Order: sequence, then structure tokens, then C-alpha cells
Amino acid sequence: MNPIYEKIRSHARLLALRYPLAAFYQDYPEQVAFSLRIFDTDSVVADLRDFVARHMEDDFGHGLHHAVKVALDAGTLAAIEDWRLKSGGGALASEDRMHYRVRMAQCAGLLHDIQRKQKNHAREGAVFAQKLLGQYAFSPNDIADICLAIENHEAFGRTKPGRTPAGALLSDCLYDADKFRWGIENFTHTVWAMVSYADIPIRRFMEIYPSGILFLEKIKATFRTPTGRVYGPQFIDQGLSLGEHLYGYIQTEFAGDL
Repeated sequence: MNPIYEKIRSHARLLALRYPLAAFYQDYPEQVAFSLRIFDTDSVVADLRDFVARHMEDDFGHGLHHAVKVALDAGTLAAIEDWRLKSGGGALASEDRMHYRVRMAQCAGLLHDIQRKQKNHAREGAVFAQKLLGQYAFSPNDIADICLAIENHEAFGRTKPGRTPAGALLSDCLYDADKFRWGIENFTHTVWAMVSYADIPIRRFMEIYPSGILFLEKIKATFRTPTGRVYGPQFIDQGLSLGEHLYGYIQTEFAGDL
């Protein structure tokens, strides 16, 4: 990594320690724990995690670390929304059904950026996932739902309708879990890997920094699940706050390079 960006990243990680754990994790500890348990014990999820670890490049800010975080939060969202349906008078959620929905969300999360460096990576990722998942014990309908979720995960793109309400919800859970990463983690991990990979000079980076902040601000209105619409903006607001602190730090610390 570019030494300047490495120093900024280290400072960002120190600043991030000042922020509280997002309310999403504090308010739904049982669903967070359930998603983690499935991630640690489900054999299909484990196989896909091993595949991603072997085949996903980690130098663009969207490698294994990102995929695992998205998978866990997508699983948590799936569990929360399943619980919400139950508490709202819908069909009672069995643990088997919740396990199934969490597994589907986690598999979509693990694979969503498998073609991240390709043009139209969401579409290419869906094509790749369709071929790969045929080797696993998924039904054709399950594969179609996972692939649609992957294809629908880009921000500000056209969202294709789900085959069923459950398929649409899977797509929304993946989208929201991916956009949660655009908060604090954008400045502790993702952006520095991306600009180092693209070899963007710090002066050019600071020229486009304000437009990047405006882009993040717009993400707050795009969350799709009921849970994401409540908690997603907090993730983004924490990231925006950290980003503002970093902007001043860079202007001071690297004034001679700007």
C-alpha cells in the first residue's frame, strides 16, 4: 500500500475506536448470534467461504474481509425480517426456515463481489454464481434467488423484481448489508485499498474527496429492508463523521503533498 494511504488508514482506525457499536448490533443481539452460528457451523456456507478465500483477490478493498462482513450482516437481516414477519402475525418462523433464509443470505453475501474487478461486476458475479452454485445442493429456484440478489446489489442501479416475496427480501438484505459497509469501514478498510490499487495521487484523491462524501450522503435514502431503512443511515452518518475528521487531518498532515 502507498505509505501515505497506509498512514491515513492507521489514523482512521484510531479515530474509529471513538465511535460506539452501531445500534443495529446492540438492538438485535440474538439475530446477530444466530447468523454467526450459522456462518460457523453450516457446511454449505463453510464450503463457499473456503472457495471465496481461495479465489477472491484482496487488493481492491472488496476481498474476503468485506465478503464475510456482508455475509454475516445479510444473515442477520434475514433473521430479523423473518422474526418481524412472525411477530407481525405471519406464519410462525421455525428454526429450520430461519436457518435456510440465513444460509441463502450468507451465500449471496460471500459471492456478491466475486467478479468485483470486472465491468458490470454485479451482472458478471451473478453469471459466475449461477455456474458455481450448480455444484451445490441448491434448487434451481434457490440459485435464481441468490443470483438475482447479487445482480441487484449495486447502488443506484435498476432493481429487478424478485421471483417471490422471499426472493425479493433476500435481494434487499444483501443490498443493505453491503451498504452498511459504506460507513466506518469505508474509511478503515475499503477506500485506501481502492486508491492504492488504482495508484491515485493524494492530490487527486483530495480533489475528488468532497464528491465522494456527497455520494455517501445519497446512499442513506436507498436502504431497502424495513430494518435497513431504520439502521442504515446511522452506519452512513458514522462514516461521514469519520470522513470529515480525516479530511482535516489529511489537509494538515500532508499539506506539502497537496
